[in-house]
Amino acid sequence: MHPLVPAARARRRLNPTLGKARAMLRDFLREEGLPPNPAKPPVLLVACSGGPDSLALAETASFFNRRGDYAVGAAVVDHGLQPGSAETAETAAAKLRAMGLAPVTVHRVHVPESGMGPEAAARTVRYEALDAAAAAAGADAVLLGHTLDDQAEQVLLGLARGSGTRSLAGMPARRGLYLRPFLGLRREEIEEICDAQDLEPWHDPTNADPSFARSRVRTSVLPFLENELGPGIAEALFRSSRILAQDADYLDAQAAETYARLRTDAGNAPAGGSTEEILLSEQELRDLPPALRQRVLALAAAELGAARPSWERVRAVEALLRREGSAGPVQLAGKVSAYRQVRAKPVPQGSPSYGNLVFRKKSSA
Repeated sequence: MHPLVPAARARRRLNPTLGKARAMLRDFLREEGLPPNPAKPPVLLVACSGGPDSLALAETASFFNRRGDYAVGAAVVDHGLQPGSAETAETAAAKLRAMGLAPVTVHRVHVPESGMGPEAAARTVRYEALDAAAAAAGADAVLLGHTLDDQAEQVLLGLARGSGTRSLAGMPARRGLYLRPFLGLRREEIEEICDAQDLEPWHDPTNADPSFARSRVRTSVLPFLENELGPGIAEALFRSSRILAQDADYLDAQAAETYARLRTDAGNAPAGGSTEEILLSEQELRDLPPALRQRVLALAAAELGAARPSWERVRAVEALLRREGSAGPVQLAGKVSAYRQVRAKPVPQGSPSYGNLVFRKKSSA
């Protein structure tokens, strides 16, 4: 028995939901290429707020830490947005250390005011802190505690925004170092683990604050849908996200391959240059299915440093291919524009008159 585990707790009969969570984490890590290795345990870092999801995940991971299958630590990020946040973070860290996790670090960050909104700004600085914590710990993976309910809420928010396949696919199970092993667990199962293990999690008051769209989805929209359409709505949304994630992965891979084939440099940027250009053949773009064409156009904008353009902006660029009205430019974010290249010379009769679609980034002098 691990010395930090009280004897009374060790004698408890294993809660079946905790057993399910352990099996889920074990299988997920194997599938992601991180099998247990007592000789050289992979280093896992749990991102923990002190809330139910991340505490239950830490409790689950601590079992494998005690067995020596993995070396598990944790990082607590204090955003400083609420009264008593520093105390909440230290309390969470103490609970994590009592589970036997090490190292356990607390990171206090400043959330700047920005046009992206408070949630997005907090997310940005949180991941910056977690990146630094992972690098310092030499972590092979950072575990996040998002659940099936979180995924269902994400899909509903994407639907409300009129988003595309990638957004409706929800949160990926893996993105780089970041893993979400509990996307198949319901929030009520998380709460059951916390109750069974006497974890006493902190409950973020913003989760019930109606000023946040996600909170309204959680407390009003999903319960309404369950009541009106019957139980199982969250699971159905989760299944949809899994299906759409596979479709999005395939389409994104096809688009990347197509973009690499079509893309050429204009080759006219001056040394030290103030202008960058990428050319795409109009004819070949016109021959692509819309789902691929729109992704290829977005990739060209992204390569020049523009934020991923909205569907409306991509459609505006796509309209240039119809050769109706203006040849552009269509303005995109990040000082990137797109326009239809006008041929300098007339083409022989009967020959295609298509040239290139040009993406240009103009830098400040």
